[in-house]
Amino acid sequence: MTPARAGHLAMLLFSMLVAGSFSLGALAANDIAPLALNAVRFWIACAIIGIAAFATTGVSRSALRAPWRYLLLAAFFTTYFVLMFEGLKTAAPVSAAAVFTLTPILSAGFGWLLLRQVLTGRMALALGIGAAGAIWVIFRADVAAILRFQIGAGEMIYFWGCVSHAVYTPLVRKLNRGEPTLVFTFGTLLAGAVILTLVGWRDLMATDWADLPNIVWVTILYTAVVASAMTFTLLQFAALRLPSSKVMAYTYLTPSWVIVWDIALGHPAPPVLVLLGLVLTVVALVMLLRD
Repeated sequence: MTPARAGHLAMLLFSMLVAGSFSLGALAANDIAPLALNAVRFWIACAIIGIAAFATTGVSRSALRAPWRYLLLAAFFTTYFVLMFEGLKTAAPVSAAAVFTLTPILSAGFGWLLLRQVLTGRMALALGIGAAGAIWVIFRADVAAILRFQIGAGEMIYFWGCVSHAVYTPLVRKLNRGEPTLVFTFGTLLAGAVILTLVGWRDLMATDWADLPNIVWVTILYTAVVASAMTFTLLQFAALRLPSSKVMAYTYLTPSWVIVWDIALGHPAPPVLVLLGLVLTVVALVMLLRD
């Protein structure tokens, strides 16, 4: 299997797994502070990836050089996750996932700034189509709301998290110095866990961990094991093999996966008109993946 195809398969799995954090996160977001939730899930994910890294490739001395790289990457990625759960307090999962699909067009811009990755005309058109589909879903197919540009507070909070995510993707390739994916992921997760613990110490101490609803613990474990450890590794694996814009193109599948998750959790499907926006995001994905 070629490196590029392996990267594509990694991102396909990434899009399916990350969608679950939207549906579960919306159920738990109002029962625990985002900083406390993410601090715990980062430590759990850090332990899992750390064990995997030491058991396979090991952590060489060269990987420990320039630790500021991990701190910088972690600063952007922890910001993304904290703002995601803050936004999910009021934003619907499908709507938040639609905001996430704006990440590719942002990532393409940062990819050019940091790596000089060129955006072709067809790619720009695809990103525009995907953005249009995202806006249609975010505003719930309400033309009047689009014209007034009345976006919800949760969606706006999460948008700034997506900006951080878009910076993170090209930074992975720029800052990686040949470290294996697991080792590089472990360094980033460890740095993120430390940052979240320091910044969120007050929330960690104020949380009544013994009385948290079961859905919070389910969300913590899912986001730690699946949406942190696994997707972190998949994202860094793909970012080293594909251009930033193609890596983030797979985020266009996230709203569709979220609908599947929501239906599986007993929620009704969105209106047909909203689904038209999802069709546009899938069209954008197909256009972006063509060579």
